[in-house]
Amino acid sequence: MREVLHVAEGRVEVLTLHRPDAKNAFNRALFASLREELDRAAGDVQTSVVVITGAGDAFSAGADLREAAEVEHRAEGRALYQELLTTLEAFPKPLVAAVNGVAVGLGCTLLLHCDLVLMADSARVRLPFVTLGLTAEAGSSYLLPALVGAQEAAALLLTGGWMGAQQAERSGLAWKVTGHLGLMEEALAMSDAIAAHPLDALLATKRLLLAARADAVRAAREREQREYSQLLEALSTHQSAPQATEKGDP
Repeated sequence: MREVLHVAEGRVEVLTLHRPDAKNAFNRALFASLREELDRAAGDVQTSVVVITGAGDAFSAGADLREAAEVEHRAEGRALYQELLTTLEAFPKPLVAAVNGVAVGLGCTLLLHCDLVLMADSARVRLPFVTLGLTAEAGSSYLLPALVGAQEAAALLLTGGWMGAQQAERSGLAWKVTGHLGLMEEALAMSDAIAAHPLDALLATKRLLLAARADAVRAAREREQREYSQLLEALSTHQSAPQATEKGDP
């Protein structure tokens, strides 16, 4: 099965996360496939705009926790995750998200690296890092407050609760909310309008938008990685430590 489907719609390329049975959760194959497809689209002179959406009833459930729990694959998974984020941070063309369902964890923080986010009215987002004993990722400690404001960001990151599409639109996380059936039509219409402009002008404008935040995002990711690694190590140590029995044995 292909983890990312790609379809060209004129000068617009649609990339569909394609692990519907796992709600498009990111495993190693999906990390690698999305990065490869983005790299290919970045170098394709026939592509001016890229749209990312999800297969089935979810955008993405975030990291595949079953694979993340496999210690032998953890280092490879983190490396592939970092490579994908590096690609997203520097993606040179307009990037549009069409959020067709739940967007959790990385499924949500990925949206912060998109230039425009359209959401179905039934979609919801969640950043459950603290509930897992972890913390912010993907530059979200900088990008989220910059986009939605300090208190909205704190509510999302500190509670791990859900945000509906309408609130996402009001806060600025989503640019537009539409009915589920009309989501791709709206996303493609906006993407076609962008793609109608000269590619050189789009590339120059995207460079300026990225340059304005590049240093801050990179620094945020470095801070997040340090904190994340310490928390992950503490969790691993706790999980591997001998557990006391119900009788209270040491």
